[in-house]
Amino acid sequence: MSPTEKQPQMNLVQTPDFRESYANSVQVRVSVWDFQLVFGLATAESPEQVTIRNQNAVFLSPQQAKALWNVLGQNIAQYEQAFGTLNLEPQSHNFPQGPIN
Repeated sequence: MSPTEKQPQMNLVQTPDFRESYANSVQVRVSVWDFQLVFGLATAESPEQVTIRNQNAVFLSPQQAKALWNVLGQNIAQYEQAFGTLNLEPQSHNFPQGPIN
């Protein structure tokens, strides 16, 4: 986009069926045509048993998936700069009961 072109005004509107939910599990499925993100809630009943209840699936074009990857990377870098490095490995071997965060 050239510097003389104006950005369109964006209006974000929530539809009547808009819902928010929490997910601590995401599965990524890929095909030639799209990426599918399946969000769920993982709970550990014991160290040997984890149950994932899938709640929602979102399909993205490969271009939108890459745009999401870029914006997530930027936001994670800002988060870590403000709050410290995020560790993906568990800090202890004790598995929590209830939702896994």
